[in-house]
Amino acid sequence: MSQSISDNMSQIISSEPMPLAQKTVTTKQRRPSQFNLNNIGVMTFLIAFAVYFLIPFFWLVISSTKSQADLFGTFGFWFSPDFHLFANLQQLFTFNGGIYARWLLNTLLYAGVGAVVGTFIASMAGYALAKYTFRGRNLTFSIILGAILVPATTLALPLYLLMSSVGLTNTYWSVLLPSLVSPFGVYLSRIYAASAVPDELLEAARMDGANEFTTFLIALNLMTPALVTILLFQFVAIWNNYFLPLVMLNDSNLFPITVGLQTWNVTATNATAGQTIYNLIITGSLLSSIPLLIGCIILQRFWRGGLGTGSIKG
Repeated sequence: MSQSISDNMSQIISSEPMPLAQKTVTTKQRRPSQFNLNNIGVMTFLIAFAVYFLIPFFWLVISSTKSQADLFGTFGFWFSPDFHLFANLQQLFTFNGGIYARWLLNTLLYAGVGAVVGTFIASMAGYALAKYTFRGRNLTFSIILGAILVPATTLALPLYLLMSSVGLTNTYWSVLLPSLVSPFGVYLSRIYAASAVPDELLEAARMDGANEFTTFLIALNLMTPALVTILLFQFVAIWNNYFLPLVMLNDSNLFPITVGLQTWNVTATNATAGQTIYNLIITGSLLSSIPLLIGCIILQRFWRGGLGTGSIKG
């Protein structure tokens, strides 16, 4: 009897680890592979698109290091034996009386002031549409949505006639004033304010004695990710704007970089030396893209902060 009991116990003890071992093996077998075919396909797709978008910028960087002769006499996607980047920069800022520096400052003025003031105006309009109830609010918002669908180039001629009637053509204001309006900014501010700014917070601020402008400033802190997005979109759009300054301006001292480099491209011949200046156009194009890259790098931390604030509950 005791012998049978000991035999049964030994069988139980020896048989207990088996299901655990089998379960461990099964779990390891069912664990998804870190590099499966789907991941490889997605990564290949993303890398292909990244290469597609980075090739023009890579060519721009390579070409800006070449002289005028090497630009057309060497392979386009690799460096030439002679490195002429610093020589090109020096010639760029001294050519035609150093007017490129003036164009760069004009572009910073148009894009900087237009983006900051335009973002503030869009935030006020979006906040009002989201948090105030008044007659015609939905109609106003529908008109703003319709304005997003209108191409900016179609408004250049009416804006020119309007500015001409008040004597503002060929001035800084003819480019600045249209840049202050952002229908997309108003739309995004309205959507974000409606979802991210609690009505209870605004009511509590009013009960504590805050006026409407102070309440609006409180809401701006919660709208930071949307405001950063609007600011960057506005800055890039104004920086790359070509047709509006071309229509409004005829004084080269008021040109932004886009119009100025195009005038060099049209008349790409130095009247004194009889040499083309494509190397300066390419170097100027590379230099004009640096502020946009810096802006994206600096402002991306605000997007990370805005994504994280929604996961914290007080």
